[in-house]
Amino acid sequence: MSRVANAPITIPAGVNVSREGKIVSINGKLGQMTFGLLDSVELDIQADSLHVKWNEDVKGAKAHAGTARASLNNMVKGVSEGFVKKMLLVGVGYRAQVKENLLTLSLGYSNPVEYLIPEGVTVEAPTQTELLVKGSDKQKVGQVASEIRAFRPPEPYKGKGVRIADEYVARKEAKKK
Repeated sequence: MSRVANAPITIPAGVNVSREGKIVSINGKLGQMTFGLLDSVELDIQADSLHVKWNEDVKGAKAHAGTARASLNNMVKGVSEGFVKKMLLVGVGYRAQVKENLLTLSLGYSNPVEYLIPEGVTVEAPTQTELLVKGSDKQKVGQVASEIRAFRPPEPYKGKGVRIADEYVARKEAKKK
């Protein structure tokens, strides 16, 4: 039995869910998102919850139902609360600045790294060494955080680099004489 797909999705106040055919539309205070259901997956919309059902005769339908439920849950959470990834810049002279939709990073290279922030995601710099990546789409927020991290991933000897706040960096010992 699929444990993920069986769990109901609670719809918070201020979020509207509608369906036209196999397209599910979710509206909230932070935006609108759509999701396309497969033929083997059905969605039961009730007043305050969503239930995902699947066709037992189709092979792999249970897995598709679990994926659909997880995606729909992320969309409901995204349009109501949003997602935030906190990032840290660790290193002497590493700093970040945000101007409109351009992120400028000083990461120890000869020139600053400039990153154009995509639509639907906002990046804030509360301090020079902290970044907050915010948005309603969990996949986009994670993708932007991953692209920013790729400019200077954390190295294992001193731990310098751009990292996600809850990321564990395995540290190594330096060479011994």
